[in-house]
Order: sequence, then structure tokens, then C-alpha cells
Amino acid sequence: MASGIGRRIMYRTKRELAERALGQALSLLGNNPDKNARYLISAIEHITRSEKQGIIGNWIRDWLAEGKPGSEFLGRILKNTHPNVRRRFIARMLVSMLFRNPEVDERSMQEYGIIMPYTMLISPSMRCNYRCQGCYAASYERKDDMRPEVFDRVIGEAEHIGINFFAILGGEPFIYPELLDILSRHNRSFFQIYTNGSFIDEGMAKRLVEMGNIAPQMSVNGPAEYTDASRGKGSFDRVMQAMDDLREAGCIFGFSTLVTRHNMDAICSEEWIDLLIAKGALYGWLFLYMPVGGDSDMSLMPTPRQRNQLRLAMRHYRQTKPIVLADFWNDGTVTGGCIAGGRLYFHINHRGDVEPCIFCHFATHNINDCSLAEALASPFFMAIKEQPPFSYNTLRPCPIIDHPQTMWRIIQQHGARPTHEGAEKMFTTFAAEMREYSAGVREILDAVWDNEDYHDWVPRWTLMCDIPPARLEARRREYEVSKSE
Repeated sequence: MASGIGRRIMYRTKRELAERALGQALSLLGNNPDKNARYLISAIEHITRSEKQGIIGNWIRDWLAEGKPGSEFLGRILKNTHPNVRRRFIARMLVSMLFRNPEVDERSMQEYGIIMPYTMLISPSMRCNYRCQGCYAASYERKDDMRPEVFDRVIGEAEHIGINFFAILGGEPFIYPELLDILSRHNRSFFQIYTNGSFIDEGMAKRLVEMGNIAPQMSVNGPAEYTDASRGKGSFDRVMQAMDDLREAGCIFGFSTLVTRHNMDAICSEEWIDLLIAKGALYGWLFLYMPVGGDSDMSLMPTPRQRNQLRLAMRHYRQTKPIVLADFWNDGTVTGGCIAGGRLYFHINHRGDVEPCIFCHFATHNINDCSLAEALASPFFMAIKEQPPFSYNTLRPCPIIDHPQTMWRIIQQHGARPTHEGAEKMFTTFAAEMREYSAGVREILDAVWDNEDYHDWVPRWTLMCDIPPARLEARRREYEVSKSE
């Protein structure tokens, strides 16, 4: 008992000291990019202790090195973010990446046999003021929203088991009346809110800065001709104005883009990335169009060659632009494959269904009937977590579009029910097209895997991604066999 209390006090003390050190480093940022980088590198080196922390610290240090875009990125943080945001979001989030309470993980292993994920996605409402082409958020009413007390409870349960990074989706999250009042009760956690920007004005931007732990993720599908085509005339101008309001207020924000066959060239262009940087976006997430839901359209899905085009473009901009970019399919090398099923993240929809992925609308558990921890330890989730990497080539990480037969088999074996009308179409109606697509991806990206430097990530997977060496070796052998077929 005393030992447990002592460990909790020690952990809390370490976190507070680390937050203070990083907060001080961020407050000392000036107009000299190289000096900024040295301040932050020194603070990170001071708080990293374990091998895993050291690897993360080295990644950050290398990116901040002289001549790399990270030093300019630090200057953008100073210019574009309010001190309250730097202290409450950036410093605390960096510490959260480096520190994980070992007692929480030990308790999870003892009670449930799993390590809990780092991130929870939750959609408290599916209502939206837009009707975007290809979007799975259709016509919903207020009565379909998650009850506020359930939303609040689930965030609290997640925090109790060690999750403190949340992505709020929908629908349009700002339609949910209780959203910010509930999030304000959880001021030690971090929230990304995926929004079309139509509810953000000067007043809203100032409120988000005052809260300090909110980062809007501005959804924009390319220049005006593409965003307006999918969302309606004027939607592009509204999201651009929202970015201006957030930047002027000093709120940290990023962008989120749905990548389709039609907007690929535009979003890969240097002009587009430069515009988002000028608007103040510090990071961007790129998602391939996925044919989920009853009104899916396979013709919107990027081709295998376009997927490689996106890989090349984002790799180039990471090396040359002061912005953090994540391409959630081509970046499978970083995470050792798919992160769904509670391995690193999961999703809860507005009905309370606990889904393995925002794009996999199947569930066996609902948080109205069980605890969050019980849902995460379900046989369905465990079966998914025990698979990654689904291929030794983690440029093909996705069990939905790269290995659809595998995901469909797991769904059927565990009797997972569809949580959205038409969810099964990806594995049934589109089965032949998905097989053709995955074969095309394999042909292109296996050649990339074999001939480029992605193998450098493999030795880190066991430590950083908790992949058992035996499973990794099995995937390597399977990959070698598949090449001879």
C-alpha cells in the first residue's frame, strides 16, 4: 500500500517537474531558431530516462537539428500560439508522450490482461450542418446524440485507465451543445476537435485559448474548387476565416483532409501546403477516402499509384516544410502497422458502440452496457491487437483495404455487428474491387519496401510498438513466401 502511494507520488512529481522544464523552455523561445532548438533539446534530454523515451527524444532532436524544418517550426509555435496554449497543451502533451504511468499499465495487465491505448476517438453527435459527398455522417437528429452524462463518464473512465488524448469527431462536434462545458471538466487531458470550421469565430477562438487544452482540426479537402464541390459553395471561405480567427487568438490548430481520387494532385501541391502554413496550421492529418456506409462510392478512392504519390509528397514536405504531417496509411512503418482495435486507439460512436477503428463500423460491446475497460479487453479487440503487423511491409498496414479478407474473418469469427447501415458492403458488395485494389497496392508498395530505407524502422518495432519478436519473424517469413508466389 505504502509502496503504491510512494510510486504515485514519485510519478506525479516527475511529471510536474518535466512539465515545468518544458514549459520554461517554451517560454524562453525567442527569434533565434537555432537557439530555440537548443533550449527545447536540452529540456527533452533532461527529462528522458528510459530507452523508449530516449528514442522519442532522439526523433525530436534530429528534426530540430540545424538545417531541418523543426527549428523554423519552433518559431511558428512562438509566433502563432498563446502562452497558455504552449504551457497547457504543447508542454503537457510532450510530457505525456514521454511519460506513461507504469502503475496504470500494471493494473490494466493484472485486471484485464492488456495495456490500454493512448488515444480515444469519440463522436458524441453525428449531426452536421453540411452534407458532404462520400461522408458517412448522414441525417441525424438531436435525439440521436450521446447523452451528456454518458459522454462525461466515458472520458472520465478513459482517464482512469491512462488515456488522456482524445479526438472528438462527428458529425460536426460544435453542434453538440454541452461539448466545451464537458471538456472543461477534464483539463489535464488533450482534445483534438475535428470541425468544418463553420462554428468558429473570434469569440470561440478566444474561449479555446482560455481553455488551453483544445486543438481544432480544421477539415478542408483542398482549394476552393474541391472543398466547395463536396461541401457547398462558401464552405472553403468559412474554414479559411476560421483559421485566421484561431491564428490571431493564438490557438494551436491543424488541418484534416479527406484524400480522394479527384483532389490528390491539388493537396500534394507545394502551393497548397504553403497556404496552410501561412494560415497558421502547425500540423495536418491526411486520410484516404474509405468506402464505408450505405452510400459508398469506390470511384472516390485514390488509386494505388495515387497512394504512392501521396507517400512521396508527404515525405518530401516533412523534410522541407515547418509543419508536422501524418499520412495514416503510408506511415504504418512508424507504428509497426495498424493501430486499431485498442492497440493505440479506438472509436466510440454516438450510440456508445465501441468500434476498433473510425472506418470499421462493427462492434461487440457498447459503453451503455459495460465499462470502457471491459470493451477494450473484449475478444474482438484482442483478436485485432494480436495481428499487427498484418504484413511485414507496413506500407500496407490496413486490415480493411490492404488485407480485407483478414478483417472480415475476424469480424465474422467474433460475431461483431454492423453499427452503421451498409458497413458490411466494403467486405461483401465491394469484395472483388477491394481485392483488386489491395493487389495493386501490393505490387507498387512491395517494390518500394524492398528498395527503400523503410527497413530501418523494423528493429524499433519490438520496443516502441510492443510487437513480440516471434510475431515479427513470422510476418517476415510470410512476406518472403508471398514474394515467390
